Amino acid sequence: MSAVIFQTQSVLIVALMLYGVSKVLGKRKNRFQHIRTMKLAMIWDIVLILQIELTRGAIAKASKAMENTAILNIHVTLAVVTVLLYIFIYNSGKKLDSGDETKRGKHKILGLCALTTRIATLITSFLVL
Repeated sequence: MSAVIFQTQSVLIVALMLYGVSKVLGKRKNRFQHIRTMKLAMIWDIVLILQIELTRGAIAKASKAMENTAILNIHVTLAVVTVLLYIFIYNSGKKLDSGDETKRGKHKILGLCALTTRIATLITSFLVL
């Protein structure tokens, strides 16, 4: 049952991220809504990781890389990279929000990388089941 709850949350997080990205694309940009939505998505994603750790001991399982299947190792790597990217995105976004326009290009690239790795994490999570 917990797998269904975790997967549902994961799908909703990716949907929320896509919605947040849509707020800065096109003619009707809403930076405030983008910031709020993306913060919520990143925090929720980290909370989801904590839920998985507390209920399944994910870190102990992931630390046995030599015993794990290749897809599980790929999934764990993608998840870790995604969270690391969140740190860089948050920092560049904060600087961008304070007016440092030189960070915009870096922020877009980091955002695209994080969204890509998060979607890949979602896909691999279904393969790990």
